[in-house]
Formats: sequence, C-alpha cells, structure tokens
Amino acid sequence: MKLEGRTALITGGGRGIGRATAVRLAREGANIAINFRGNAAAAQEAKRLVEGAGGKATLVQGDVSADGQAEEVVKAALSFGGGRLDILVNNAGITRDNLLLRMSAEEWDAVLDLNLRGTFLVTKAAMRPMMKQRGGRIVNVASIAGVVGNAGQANYAAAKAGIIGFTKTVAREMASRNITANAVAPGFVPTDLTDPLPQQVKDDLLGLAVRRDVALDKRRLPAGAFHQALGFLGRGGIASVVDGDVRAFSRQAHSGGASDTTTAAGDERRPAFELHAAPKLAGRPVSGGIPPSAIASPSA
Repeated sequence: MKLEGRTALITGGGRGIGRATAVRLAREGANIAINFRGNAAAAQEAKRLVEGAGGKATLVQGDVSADGQAEEVVKAALSFGGGRLDILVNNAGITRDNLLLRMSAEEWDAVLDLNLRGTFLVTKAAMRPMMKQRGGRIVNVASIAGVVGNAGQANYAAAKAGIIGFTKTVAREMASRNITANAVAPGFVPTDLTDPLPQQVKDDLLGLAVRRDVALDKRRLPAGAFHQALGFLGRGGIASVVDGDVRAFSRQAHSGGASDTTTAAGDERRPAFELHAAPKLAGRPVSGGIPPSAIASPSA
C-alpha cells in the first residue's frame, strides 16, 4: 500500500471532508490521528470507519485555534506515530455566514481564528518534527470561495484565500527540506457544515438550477472527490508537486467524474475555477453567492 506505516494527522477529522479523507488514507495504509474539538460521538464514528478500512486510529481532542492546544494535538499525533508525523491535513473549519453589512466582529474572528489561525498553528508545530525526520507532506483544505469569493461569506472566503497564500509560502520555505505543501479547493460538498443552507442555495451552488437532470446522492460523503489529493502524497509518500499547488474540484469531480484542473504557483494559465462554466460541466460558475434572503438577521 502506498502509505503503509505512515502517520497522518487530520484536523477536524470527525466529520465531512475530514472523515472521508481519514478513511481514504487508511485504505492506503496510513495510521490516522483524528483531531476533533467537541463532537466526541462523530469522532468515535470516524475512528470506527478508519479501523474498518484497515487502518489504526487514535482520537486527539483539542482546539487548534488555541496556541497551546495546537501544539498538544501535534505532540499527541507524534506519540501515536512513534515519534513521526508524515502527513498533515489541515481541514478544521467553521462558517458564520452573514452579509458584510450585518457581520459582527465576533463572526469574523471566529472563522478566521479556526480556519486560518488554526492552519498556521498546527503547521508551525508540525514543521520542526518534519524537518528533523527530513520529510513531510502538508495538504491544506481551502475552498473555491477563497478563489472567487462568495456573497455572505466574507469571513470564510478571506480565511480560505489566506490558506492558499499561506500554502504557497510554506511550500517555498520548506521545499529544500523535502517538505511539500499543497492545497485543495473544493466547491460545494454536502456535509454537516452545509446542511443548514436552504435547498435553493444548494441548488445554485451546484448548478442544479440549470441542469435539473443531474443526480446527486446526498448520502454520499465526498471521499471520491478528494482521492486526487493523494497525488500530492505520491507513491511511497514521495510527492512530485512541491510548489504550493492549489487543486480546485468541480461538482463533477464530487459526483464521481474525473474532471479537475490545477493552477500552480506562478502559473499564468486560466485559473481552474473559470472552468466551472465550461460546456462539459454544463453548470454555472459559483459566483452568485448566498442571497440576502438566505442569511438570518443577527440577533440583537
């Protein structure tokens, strides 16, 4: 197996994209440290699924947006891996959607703290042991919102755009140490994070308002959409992509299709997100955002 004997830490690994990534890496032979902040039941289910996929797993509770806790999360993962941490997937994130005129400083800070600051703190804590072992793989979960923006998500889009810039910088700083850093930028993926959105908003984000004949299995977690991220890890953990590449996934990739495009650091080609409007995808760009009617008024 490609990742046999390797140890991976996945932040926010109890649900959604994090859980699906944990299961996929376990199938490739990796041992998984599943970080979660508060939902112990979901984390236990993720652990069960990882072990069912043939991998070893441990649960690591901690708030990665807090300095001391982020370091303890990495230390626990290192202990689980016998002193090694080969793979870090920064996935932990939240949303606090609101139109900018209604957005509170607390809503802004909450999203930036976990989504961006958490990525910074865990990456920083993981870099020294990766340098000591002379290698490591970092994959950051960004979002298409960080590339094109999204109305009602100024905080979320800013955090994800920050992750993209952060990823490119880490890649440049660590390339000589055999540590790679890359990002995936998913479009809309049905998870607990997106369940509260009104159905019309989900349809618009998926392009189903244009193509009602496109079927979507809402019961399916996005493991299929993110298996391409393993390309950043490479056979035997040797990656060929080291330049802070950002890989954007369309909804076609989520539903099992093979279409995805890549925009690399310094690449002047057409950005991947523009291809969401390509005829072969028969959908609209995710640019309409969340309409004001979908945003609840802030409480007094």
